[in-house]
Amino acid sequence: MFKKRFLTGLLVLSLVIPSITIQTNSASAGQVDGKVVEATEVSNPIGGYDSSGNLVYGGDPSVLVDGDTVYLYEGQDVSDNESYQMPGYIVYSTKDLKTWTYHGRVLNMTDVKWGNKTAAWAGQVEKGDDGKYYMYYCSWANVDGGNQSIGVAVSDSPTGQFKDIGDGKGDLTVPFIKGSFTTSPTSNYNDIDPTVYTETVGDETHHYLSWGNGKFIICEIEYGNGTVSIKDINNDGKITFGTDKASADVLEHQPLPAGGYTEASWLYRRKDADGNPYGDYYVFYAHQWREAMAYSRAKATDGLLANKWTFGKVIMPPTATSNTNHMAVFDFKGNTYFIYHNGSLPGGSGFRRIPNIAKLEFDENGDVNEIPETVIGICDSEATNIYSSEGFVIAHSHFDNSYGDGDYPYLKVNVSESLKAEKEDTDWVITKSDASDLPETNNSITKLSRMEKARATKYGP
Repeated sequence: MFKKRFLTGLLVLSLVIPSITIQTNSASAGQVDGKVVEATEVSNPIGGYDSSGNLVYGGDPSVLVDGDTVYLYEGQDVSDNESYQMPGYIVYSTKDLKTWTYHGRVLNMTDVKWGNKTAAWAGQVEKGDDGKYYMYYCSWANVDGGNQSIGVAVSDSPTGQFKDIGDGKGDLTVPFIKGSFTTSPTSNYNDIDPTVYTETVGDETHHYLSWGNGKFIICEIEYGNGTVSIKDINNDGKITFGTDKASADVLEHQPLPAGGYTEASWLYRRKDADGNPYGDYYVFYAHQWREAMAYSRAKATDGLLANKWTFGKVIMPPTATSNTNHMAVFDFKGNTYFIYHNGSLPGGSGFRRIPNIAKLEFDENGDVNEIPETVIGICDSEATNIYSSEGFVIAHSHFDNSYGDGDYPYLKVNVSESLKAEKEDTDWVITKSDASDLPETNNSITKLSRMEKARATKYGP
Protein backbone atom coordinates (compact mmCIF):
# COMPACT_ATOMS: atom_id res chain seq x y z
CA MET A 1 0.00 0.00 0.00
CA PHE A 2 1.33 3.42 -0.78
CA LYS A 3 0.80 6.57 1.22
CA LYS A 4 -0.66 8.94 -1.34
CA ARG A 5 -4.38 9.02 -0.53
CA PHE A 6 -6.47 11.81 -1.94
CA LEU A 7 -9.48 13.65 -0.51
CA THR A 8 -12.44 14.17 -2.87
CA GLY A 9 -14.62 17.22 -3.12
CA LEU A 10 -14.36 20.55 -1.30
CA LEU A 11 -12.49 20.94 1.95
CA VAL A 12 -13.34 24.40 3.31
CA LEU A 13 -10.76 25.99 5.60
CA SER A 14 -12.26 27.60 8.71
CA LEU A 15 -9.40 27.67 11.21
CA VAL A 16 -8.81 30.42 13.76
CA ILE A 17 -5.38 31.46 12.50
CA PRO A 18 -4.32 35.14 12.55
CA SER A 19 -3.23 35.47 8.93
CA ILE A 20 -2.17 33.43 5.93
CA THR A 21 0.17 33.57 2.96
CA ILE A 22 -0.76 32.08 -0.41
CA GLN A 23 2.07 30.56 -2.41
CA THR A 24 1.06 29.98 -6.03
CA ASN A 25 1.75 30.97 -9.63
CA SER A 26 -1.70 31.02 -11.21
CA ALA A 27 -3.98 33.86 -12.33
CA SER A 28 -4.98 36.37 -9.63
CA ALA A 29 -8.48 36.10 -8.20
CA GLY A 30 -8.44 38.47 -5.19
CA GLN A 31 -6.63 39.42 -1.96
CA VAL A 32 -6.70 38.39 1.69
CA ASP A 33 -4.81 40.46 4.29
CA GLY A 34 -3.03 42.21 1.44
CA LYS A 35 -1.80 38.93 -0.04
CA VAL A 36 -2.66 37.89 -3.57
CA VAL A 37 -5.04 34.93 -3.65
CA GLU A 38 -5.06 33.15 -6.97
CA ALA A 39 -7.45 30.65 -8.53
CA THR A 40 -5.92 27.50 -9.96
CA GLU A 41 -7.07 26.10 -13.29
CA VAL A 42 -8.51 22.62 -12.81
CA SER A 43 -9.51 19.98 -15.35
CA ASN A 44 -11.19 17.34 -13.19
CA PRO A 45 -13.83 16.19 -13.44
CA ILE A 46 -14.31 16.15 -17.23
CA GLY A 47 -17.62 16.23 -19.04
CA GLY A 48 -20.40 16.43 -16.50
CA TYR A 49 -22.69 18.85 -18.34
CA ASP A 50 -24.89 18.81 -21.41
CA SER A 51 -24.93 21.50 -24.12
CA SER A 52 -27.34 23.60 -21.99
CA GLY A 53 -25.16 23.48 -18.89
CA ASN A 54 -27.27 20.94 -17.01
CA LEU A 55 -25.56 18.35 -14.81
CA VAL A 56 -25.08 14.98 -16.48
CA TYR A 57 -23.70 12.09 -14.47
CA GLY A 58 -22.06 9.06 -16.05
CA GLY A 59 -19.89 6.17 -14.94
CA ASP A 60 -17.75 3.35 -16.35
CA PRO A 61 -15.84 5.61 -18.78
CA SER A 62 -14.27 4.26 -21.96
CA VAL A 63 -12.38 5.93 -24.79
CA LEU A 64 -12.10 5.63 -28.57
CA VAL A 65 -9.35 7.55 -30.38
CA ASP A 66 -10.40 8.06 -33.99
CA GLY A 67 -8.04 10.27 -36.00
CA ASP A 68 -7.55 13.59 -34.21
CA THR A 69 -10.57 13.12 -31.93
CA VAL A 70 -11.05 11.39 -28.59
CA TYR A 71 -14.53 10.05 -27.84
CA LEU A 72 -15.50 9.51 -24.20
CA TYR A 73 -18.37 7.05 -23.58
CA GLU A 74 -20.25 6.69 -20.30
CA GLY A 75 -23.21 4.78 -18.94
CA GLN A 76 -25.55 7.64 -18.00
CA ASP A 77 -26.42 7.78 -14.29
CA VAL A 78 -29.88 9.23 -13.56
CA SER A 79 -30.42 7.74 -10.09
CA ASP A 80 -32.31 9.78 -7.49
CA ASN A 81 -31.43 7.27 -4.77
CA GLU A 82 -28.61 4.86 -3.95
CA SER A 83 -29.18 2.38 -6.76
CA TYR A 84 -28.09 2.08 -10.39
CA GLN A 85 -30.46 3.74 -12.83
CA MET A 86 -28.78 3.85 -16.24
CA PRO A 87 -31.10 4.19 -19.26
CA GLY A 88 -28.43 4.45 -21.97
CA TYR A 89 -24.96 5.49 -23.09
CA ILE A 90 -23.75 9.05 -23.71
CA VAL A 91 -20.67 10.39 -25.47
CA TYR A 92 -18.43 13.47 -25.39
CA SER A 93 -15.69 14.36 -27.87
CA THR A 94 -12.55 16.48 -27.72
CA LYS A 95 -9.52 17.36 -29.81
CA ASP A 96 -7.41 18.71 -26.93
CA LEU A 97 -8.58 16.77 -23.78
CA LYS A 98 -9.68 20.04 -22.19
CA THR A 99 -12.74 21.19 -24.16
CA TRP A 100 -15.43 18.48 -24.29
CA THR A 101 -18.45 18.54 -26.60
CA TYR A 102 -21.59 16.71 -25.48
CA HIS A 103 -23.31 14.62 -28.18
CA GLY A 104 -26.08 13.11 -26.09
CA ARG A 105 -27.26 9.54 -25.84
CA VAL A 106 -25.93 7.16 -28.48
CA LEU A 107 -27.73 3.97 -27.40
CA ASN A 108 -31.01 3.73 -25.50
CA MET A 109 -31.69 0.55 -23.53
CA THR A 110 -35.35 0.82 -24.55
CA ASP A 111 -34.16 -0.12 -28.04
CA VAL A 112 -32.41 -3.30 -26.87
CA LYS A 113 -34.91 -6.14 -27.04
CA TRP A 114 -33.05 -8.51 -24.72
CA GLY A 115 -31.82 -5.98 -22.14
CA ASN A 116 -32.93 -4.25 -18.96
CA LYS A 117 -34.27 -0.75 -19.71
CA THR A 118 -32.39 0.97 -16.87
CA ALA A 119 -29.17 -1.07 -16.77
CA ALA A 120 -26.70 0.41 -19.29
CA TRP A 121 -23.63 -0.93 -17.53
CA ALA A 122 -20.06 -0.53 -18.79
CA GLY A 123 -19.40 -0.36 -22.52
CA GLN A 124 -16.61 0.39 -25.00
CA VAL A 125 -16.56 1.34 -28.69
CA GLU A 126 -14.10 0.12 -31.32
CA LYS A 127 -13.78 0.82 -35.03
CA GLY A 128 -13.98 -2.47 -36.91
CA ASP A 129 -12.09 -3.62 -40.00
CA ASP A 130 -15.18 -2.77 -42.05
CA GLY A 131 -15.12 0.92 -41.02
CA LYS A 132 -18.18 0.61 -38.80
CA TYR A 133 -18.20 1.37 -35.06
CA TYR A 134 -19.01 -1.41 -32.60
CA MET A 135 -20.17 -0.84 -29.04
CA TYR A 136 -19.61 -3.71 -26.62
CA TYR A 137 -21.73 -3.31 -23.51
CA CYS A 138 -23.54 -5.28 -20.81
CA SER A 139 -26.91 -5.41 -19.13
CA TRP A 140 -29.19 -7.73 -17.23
CA ALA A 141 -30.92 -9.92 -19.80
CA ASN A 142 -34.68 -10.51 -19.79
CA VAL A 143 -33.95 -13.96 -21.27
CA ASP A 144 -31.56 -16.78 -20.34
CA GLY A 145 -32.45 -16.74 -16.65
CA GLY A 146 -31.86 -13.01 -16.25
CA ASN A 147 -28.07 -13.21 -16.13
CA GLN A 148 -25.81 -10.30 -16.91
CA SER A 149 -24.84 -10.64 -20.58
CA ILE A 150 -22.66 -9.02 -23.24
CA GLY A 151 -24.29 -7.12 -26.10
CA VAL A 152 -22.94 -5.58 -29.30
CA ALA A 153 -24.38 -2.58 -31.15
CA VAL A 154 -23.16 -1.10 -34.42
CA SER A 155 -23.17 2.38 -35.98
CA ASP A 156 -21.76 4.18 -39.02
CA SER A 157 -20.60 7.01 -36.73
CA PRO A 158 -18.79 7.14 -33.35
CA THR A 159 -21.59 9.39 -32.08
CA GLY A 160 -24.34 6.93 -33.05
CA GLN A 161 -27.02 6.05 -33.14
CA PHE A 162 -25.94 2.49 -32.29
CA LYS A 163 -28.24 -0.45 -33.02
CA ASP A 164 -28.01 -3.74 -31.17
CA ILE A 165 -27.20 -6.78 -33.34
CA GLY A 166 -28.55 -9.42 -30.94
CA ASP A 167 -26.70 -12.69 -31.25
CA GLY A 168 -24.90 -11.44 -34.37
CA LYS A 169 -26.77 -13.95 -36.54
CA GLY A 170 -30.06 -12.16 -36.92
CA ASP A 171 -31.86 -12.87 -33.62
CA LEU A 172 -32.34 -9.56 -31.78
CA THR A 173 -34.10 -11.13 -28.78
CA VAL A 174 -30.91 -12.63 -27.30
CA PRO A 175 -27.54 -11.04 -26.44
CA PHE A 176 -24.26 -11.59 -28.24
CA ILE A 177 -22.87 -13.58 -25.28
CA LYS A 178 -25.39 -15.13 -22.91
CA GLY A 179 -24.56 -15.10 -19.22
CA SER A 180 -25.26 -18.82 -19.01
CA PHE A 181 -22.29 -19.46 -21.31
CA THR A 182 -19.68 -18.55 -18.66
CA THR A 183 -21.57 -18.33 -15.38
CA SER A 184 -20.98 -20.49 -12.32
CA PRO A 185 -23.71 -21.90 -10.05
CA THR A 186 -22.98 -19.17 -7.48
CA SER A 187 -22.97 -16.07 -9.70
CA ASN A 188 -25.15 -14.58 -12.41
CA TYR A 189 -23.07 -11.45 -12.99
CA ASN A 190 -19.78 -12.74 -14.40
CA ASP A 191 -20.54 -11.27 -17.83
CA ILE A 192 -20.07 -7.53 -17.34
CA ASP A 193 -17.64 -4.73 -18.26
CA PRO A 194 -16.53 -5.70 -21.77
CA THR A 195 -13.35 -4.16 -23.17
CA VAL A 196 -11.89 -4.60 -26.65
CA TYR A 197 -8.30 -4.34 -27.86
CA THR A 198 -6.93 -4.37 -31.42
CA GLU A 199 -3.33 -4.91 -32.44
CA THR A 200 -1.68 -4.90 -35.86
CA VAL A 201 1.78 -6.41 -36.22
CA GLY A 202 3.05 -6.56 -39.79
CA ASP A 203 0.20 -7.73 -42.01
CA GLU A 204 -1.78 -9.36 -39.18
CA THR A 205 -4.51 -7.69 -37.19
CA HIS A 206 -6.02 -9.31 -34.11
CA HIS A 207 -9.04 -8.17 -32.08
CA TYR A 208 -9.50 -9.31 -28.47
CA LEU A 209 -12.58 -9.03 -26.27
CA SER A 210 -12.31 -9.29 -22.48
CA TRP A 211 -14.84 -8.99 -19.65
CA GLY A 212 -15.81 -10.44 -16.29
CA ASN A 213 -16.60 -10.01 -12.60
CA GLY A 214 -14.59 -12.29 -10.35
CA LYS A 215 -13.57 -14.15 -13.49
CA PHE A 216 -11.30 -12.51 -16.07
CA ILE A 217 -12.53 -13.77 -19.45
CA ILE A 218 -10.89 -13.23 -22.84
CA CYS A 219 -11.34 -14.35 -26.45
CA GLU A 220 -10.42 -13.32 -29.97
CA ILE A 221 -13.11 -11.84 -32.24
CA GLU A 222 -13.55 -11.24 -35.98
CA TYR A 223 -15.48 -8.62 -37.98
CA GLY A 224 -17.41 -8.88 -41.22
CA ASN A 225 -20.41 -7.32 -42.99
CA GLY A 226 -21.63 -5.22 -40.06
CA THR A 227 -21.41 -8.02 -37.52
CA VAL A 228 -18.88 -9.66 -35.21
CA SER A 229 -18.19 -13.22 -34.12
CA ILE A 230 -15.98 -15.11 -31.66
CA LYS A 231 -12.99 -16.70 -33.37
CA ASP A 232 -12.69 -20.49 -33.25
CA ILE A 233 -9.04 -20.42 -32.14
CA ASN A 234 -8.63 -24.20 -31.88
CA ASN A 235 -10.48 -24.89 -35.15
CA ASP A 236 -12.76 -27.57 -33.75
CA GLY A 237 -15.89 -26.14 -35.38
CA LYS A 238 -17.55 -24.92 -32.17
CA ILE A 239 -17.20 -22.09 -29.63
CA THR A 240 -16.60 -23.32 -26.09
CA PHE A 241 -15.65 -21.86 -22.69
CA GLY A 242 -12.71 -23.12 -20.62
CA THR A 243 -9.25 -22.37 -19.26
CA ASP A 244 -6.98 -23.84 -21.96
CA LYS A 245 -6.80 -22.43 -25.50
CA ALA A 246 -6.06 -25.92 -26.83
CA SER A 247 -9.56 -27.02 -25.88
CA ALA A 248 -11.61 -23.78 -25.65
CA ASP A 249 -12.05 -20.46 -27.46
CA VAL A 250 -13.41 -18.25 -24.66
CA LEU A 251 -10.90 -18.46 -21.81
CA GLU A 252 -11.01 -17.78 -18.08
CA HIS A 253 -7.75 -16.30 -16.75
CA GLN A 254 -6.49 -15.23 -13.37
CA PRO A 255 -4.47 -12.04 -13.87
CA LEU A 256 -3.27 -11.81 -10.25
CA PRO A 257 -3.49 -13.74 -6.95
CA ALA A 258 -6.92 -15.22 -6.28
CA GLY A 259 -9.49 -12.73 -5.01
CA GLY A 260 -7.72 -9.62 -6.30
CA TYR A 261 -9.42 -9.19 -9.68
CA THR A 262 -12.89 -7.71 -9.31
CA GLU A 263 -14.06 -6.28 -12.66
CA ALA A 264 -13.55 -3.47 -15.22
CA SER A 265 -10.66 -4.91 -17.25
CA TRP A 266 -8.88 -2.77 -19.85
CA LEU A 267 -6.25 -4.20 -22.24
CA TYR A 268 -3.31 -2.06 -23.31
CA ARG A 269 0.15 -2.17 -24.89
CA ARG A 270 2.55 0.72 -25.44
CA LYS A 271 3.36 2.04 -28.93
CA ASP A 272 6.46 3.67 -30.36
CA ALA A 273 6.53 6.96 -32.31
CA ASP A 274 5.44 5.15 -35.47
CA GLY A 275 2.46 3.51 -33.78
CA ASN A 276 4.02 0.05 -33.54
CA PRO A 277 3.27 -1.92 -30.33
CA TYR A 278 6.16 -2.93 -28.11
CA GLY A 279 6.84 -4.36 -24.66
CA ASP A 280 4.50 -6.26 -22.37
CA TYR A 281 0.72 -6.48 -22.49
CA TYR A 282 -1.11 -4.84 -19.59
CA VAL A 283 -4.51 -5.54 -18.14
CA PHE A 284 -5.80 -2.81 -15.82
CA TYR A 285 -8.76 -3.62 -13.57
CA ALA A 286 -10.74 -2.82 -10.44
CA HIS A 287 -9.04 -4.45 -7.45
CA GLN A 288 -10.96 -5.84 -4.44
CA TRP A 289 -13.78 -3.92 -2.73
CA ARG A 290 -14.09 -0.96 -2.18
CA GLU A 291 -12.52 -0.78 -5.62
CA ALA A 292 -8.92 0.30 -6.07
CA MET A 293 -7.17 0.28 -9.47
CA ALA A 294 -4.43 -2.26 -10.25
CA TYR A 295 -2.75 -3.98 -13.19
CA SER A 296 -1.02 -7.18 -14.28
CA ARG A 297 1.44 -7.81 -17.14
CA ALA A 298 1.99 -10.54 -19.73
CA LYS A 299 5.07 -10.93 -21.92
CA ALA A 300 4.68 -10.22 -25.64
CA THR A 301 6.17 -13.64 -26.43
CA ASP A 302 3.37 -15.32 -24.45
CA GLY A 303 0.55 -13.23 -25.88
CA LEU A 304 -2.87 -12.43 -24.44
CA LEU A 305 -4.36 -15.92 -24.50
CA ALA A 306 -1.69 -17.94 -22.66
CA ASN A 307 -2.84 -17.04 -19.11
CA LYS A 308 0.67 -16.05 -18.00
CA TRP A 309 -0.06 -12.85 -16.11
CA THR A 310 2.25 -11.33 -13.48
CA PHE A 311 0.71 -9.02 -10.90
CA GLY A 312 1.99 -5.44 -11.06
CA LYS A 313 0.64 -3.33 -8.19
CA VAL A 314 -2.19 -1.12 -6.99
CA ILE A 315 -1.85 2.27 -8.67
CA MET A 316 -4.90 4.13 -7.30
CA PRO A 317 -6.68 3.60 -3.97
CA PRO A 318 -10.47 3.47 -3.52
CA THR A 319 -12.10 6.88 -3.90
CA ALA A 320 -14.09 8.40 -1.08
CA THR A 321 -17.01 9.41 -3.29
CA SER A 322 -17.65 6.20 -5.24
CA ASN A 323 -17.41 2.59 -4.12
CA THR A 324 -16.70 1.48 -7.71
CA ASN A 325 -14.08 2.62 -10.19
CA HIS A 326 -13.52 1.96 -13.86
CA MET A 327 -10.63 3.02 -16.09
CA ALA A 328 -9.74 3.70 -19.71
CA VAL A 329 -6.11 3.86 -20.87
CA PHE A 330 -5.24 5.44 -24.22
CA ASP A 331 -2.53 7.21 -26.21
CA PHE A 332 -3.07 10.66 -27.71
CA LYS A 333 -0.58 13.11 -29.21
CA GLY A 334 2.45 11.40 -27.74
CA ASN A 335 1.17 10.88 -24.19
CA THR A 336 -0.64 8.10 -22.36
CA TYR A 337 -3.72 8.95 -20.29
CA PHE A 338 -5.75 7.25 -17.58
CA ILE A 339 -9.45 8.02 -17.16
CA TYR A 340 -11.34 6.89 -14.06
CA HIS A 341 -14.58 7.78 -12.31
CA ASN A 342 -15.63 9.06 -8.90
CA GLY A 343 -18.59 10.97 -7.43
CA SER A 344 -16.98 14.39 -7.14
CA LEU A 345 -19.63 16.53 -8.87
CA PRO A 346 -22.31 18.19 -6.68
CA GLY A 347 -24.81 15.51 -5.69
CA GLY A 348 -22.42 12.81 -6.84
CA SER A 349 -22.01 9.34 -5.36
CA GLY A 350 -21.26 5.79 -6.43
CA PHE A 351 -24.55 5.93 -8.34
CA ARG A 352 -24.04 9.42 -9.82
CA ARG A 353 -20.50 9.29 -11.13
CA ILE A 354 -18.23 11.43 -13.29
CA PRO A 355 -15.01 10.77 -15.28
CA ASN A 356 -11.63 12.26 -14.37
CA ILE A 357 -8.34 12.23 -16.27
CA ALA A 358 -4.64 11.89 -15.41
CA LYS A 359 -1.42 11.21 -17.25
CA LEU A 360 -0.19 7.62 -17.02
CA GLU A 361 3.56 7.11 -16.88
CA PHE A 362 5.89 4.11 -16.80
CA ASP A 363 9.25 3.69 -15.08
CA GLU A 364 12.37 2.27 -16.71
CA ASN A 365 11.20 -1.28 -15.96
CA GLY A 366 7.80 -0.80 -17.58
CA ASP A 367 5.98 -0.62 -14.25
CA VAL A 368 3.15 1.90 -14.00
CA ASN A 369 3.65 4.84 -11.67
CA GLU A 370 1.06 5.48 -8.97
CA ILE A 371 -1.69 7.84 -10.13
CA PRO A 372 -2.78 10.61 -7.75
CA GLU A 373 -6.47 11.46 -7.79
CA THR A 374 -6.55 15.23 -8.12
CA VAL A 375 -8.75 18.08 -9.33
CA ILE A 376 -5.80 19.53 -11.28
CA GLY A 377 -5.94 16.66 -13.76
CA ILE A 378 -3.76 17.25 -16.82
CA CYS A 379 -3.63 21.04 -16.53
CA ASP A 380 -0.28 22.81 -16.27
CA SER A 381 -1.23 24.19 -12.85
CA GLU A 382 0.49 23.14 -9.65
CA ALA A 383 -0.86 22.68 -6.16
CA THR A 384 -0.74 25.58 -3.69
CA ASN A 385 0.74 25.74 -0.20
CA ILE A 386 -0.99 27.77 2.50
CA TYR A 387 1.01 29.10 5.49
CA SER A 388 0.11 30.71 8.78
CA SER A 389 1.55 34.14 9.60
CA GLU A 390 4.17 32.33 11.68
CA GLY A 391 5.37 30.41 8.66
CA PHE A 392 3.86 27.02 9.45
CA VAL A 393 2.32 25.08 6.57
CA ILE A 394 -1.40 24.33 6.79
CA ALA A 395 -2.03 20.60 6.43
CA HIS A 396 -4.75 18.06 7.06
CA SER A 397 -3.98 14.97 9.09
CA HIS A 398 -2.65 12.02 7.11
CA PHE A 399 -4.99 9.12 6.42
CA ASP A 400 -5.36 6.19 4.03
CA ASN A 401 -8.54 5.71 2.03
CA SER A 402 -10.16 2.51 3.21
CA TYR A 403 -11.42 -0.51 1.27
CA GLY A 404 -14.40 -0.69 3.67
CA ASP A 405 -17.67 1.01 2.74
CA GLY A 406 -18.52 1.53 6.40
CA ASP A 407 -15.54 3.86 6.93
CA TYR A 408 -17.06 6.55 4.69
CA PRO A 409 -17.74 9.42 4.62
CA TYR A 410 -14.68 10.94 6.28
CA LEU A 411 -16.18 13.83 8.23
CA LYS A 412 -13.54 14.61 10.84
CA VAL A 413 -10.28 15.24 9.03
CA ASN A 414 -8.22 17.59 11.19
CA VAL A 415 -6.68 20.66 9.54
CA SER A 416 -3.91 22.45 11.43
CA GLU A 417 -0.50 24.10 11.34
CA SER A 418 2.32 21.63 10.88
CA LEU A 419 6.09 21.36 10.79
CA LYS A 420 6.35 17.74 9.68
CA ALA A 421 3.41 17.08 7.35
CA GLU A 422 4.02 14.99 4.25
CA LYS A 423 3.78 16.87 0.96
CA GLU A 424 0.58 15.14 -0.14
CA ASP A 425 -1.10 16.43 3.05
CA THR A 426 -0.14 20.08 2.37
CA ASP A 427 -1.18 20.51 -1.27
CA TRP A 428 -4.26 22.64 -1.96
CA VAL A 429 -6.09 23.94 -5.01
CA ILE A 430 -7.82 27.34 -4.88
CA THR A 431 -10.89 27.52 -7.14
CA LYS A 432 -13.48 30.22 -7.70
CA SER A 433 -16.70 30.02 -5.67
CA ASP A 434 -19.09 32.43 -3.97
CA ALA A 435 -19.10 30.16 -0.88
CA SER A 436 -22.34 31.89 0.15
CA ASP A 437 -23.18 29.18 2.67
CA LEU A 438 -20.20 30.02 4.90
CA PRO A 439 -20.63 32.10 8.08
CA GLU A 440 -19.42 35.69 8.37
CA THR A 441 -16.36 35.94 10.64
CA ASN A 442 -13.25 38.04 10.93
CA ASN A 443 -11.08 34.97 10.58
CA SER A 444 -8.80 35.48 7.60
CA ILE A 445 -8.97 31.88 6.36
CA THR A 446 -12.75 31.94 6.54
CA LYS A 447 -12.59 35.17 4.52
CA LEU A 448 -10.52 33.30 1.99
CA SER A 449 -13.09 30.53 1.94
CA ARG A 450 -15.91 32.99 1.30
CA MET A 451 -14.08 34.33 -1.74
CA GLU A 452 -12.60 31.07 -2.93
CA LYS A 453 -12.96 27.49 -1.82
CA ALA A 454 -9.75 25.73 -0.96
CA ARG A 455 -9.89 22.28 -2.50
CA ALA A 456 -7.54 19.60 -1.31
CA THR A 457 -5.65 17.76 -4.00
CA LYS A 458 -6.24 14.81 -1.72
CA TYR A 459 -9.61 13.23 -2.07
CA GLY A 460 -11.92 12.57 0.90
CA PRO A 461 -15.02 14.04 2.60
